Amino acid sequence: MIKDIQERILKLKKENDVCILAHCYQTHDILEVADFVGDSFGLAQQAAKAPNKTVMMCGVRFMAETVKILCPEKKVLLPEAEAGCPMAEQLDREMLLQLKERYPGYAVVAYINTTAELKTLCDVCVTSSSAKKIIERMPEEKILFIPDKNLGGFIAKQCPEKDIVTVQGCCPTHARFTAKDVDRAKAAHPNALLLVHPECSAEVVDKADFVGSTTEIMSYAKKSNKSEFIIGTENSIVQHLGIDCPEKRFYALSKDFICHNMQLTKLVSVLHCLEGVGGEEIVLDEQTRLAAKRSIDRMLELGNG
Repeated sequence: MIKDIQERILKLKKENDVCILAHCYQTHDILEVADFVGDSFGLAQQAAKAPNKTVMMCGVRFMAETVKILCPEKKVLLPEAEAGCPMAEQLDREMLLQLKERYPGYAVVAYINTTAELKTLCDVCVTSSSAKKIIERMPEEKILFIPDKNLGGFIAKQCPEKDIVTVQGCCPTHARFTAKDVDRAKAAHPNALLLVHPECSAEVVDKADFVGSTTEIMSYAKKSNKSEFIIGTENSIVQHLGIDCPEKRFYALSKDFICHNMQLTKLVSVLHCLEGVGGEEIVLDEQTRLAAKRSIDRMLELGNG
């Protein structure tokens, strides 16, 4: 049945000139029908290069918005309209304006996991893998980092020369796990290395053998000469790595390490969206798009080279 749905998807995407992007946290049956798989910003860059007139983002809303920011001429589809991101939605425009008043003279650095509306008020965007490099290269000494206090705190430790202020935002999926979860997983798998995402709490990050973005975690595990790993990010990565590296063993930090928003998108969601009976087209007014794009352009300017 899965194969039948996949074949129907492949047929429709070719007929309708659709490029399918899949975030790493999507299930493997979706990854198998995607044209590109990766982290959110990398996928948006792939969308900009793709010749297709329509792009489908299998992920969450802010990711589809980022695609639209970079690809205004393309039709951008989100296969599950309810797939949001709690962290991206923790701040709204009014709250950020109040924070800017509280911290005058601070440059606003936005994690890519923010809405297009928030990006319009920010000086520069960053990804988890580029944040350190970009903040080090910024001439500004005072930084207001939104919305993830865990990633912001992780970067602040690496950039002691900067005055980095964070706000009380986080990814509820990554932030819920504690040192006790790590101790429990290490006791069960004493020979495994712990690989975690910097969205995890500081007490989890401090116990890790490697800290990096989703794609960095996957790359590290694949290249390592070690054979056992505890994965401290969304449990779909355990599945993907197990398929890519069957000779190695991968364990979830917790059985509850699940992003319910990411898992809203099913293989059939992709099919229904291609059939025109599901999903949502992402629309941004040009003023918002251009204002949001400025922070992304500065990210590329500071992050390249």
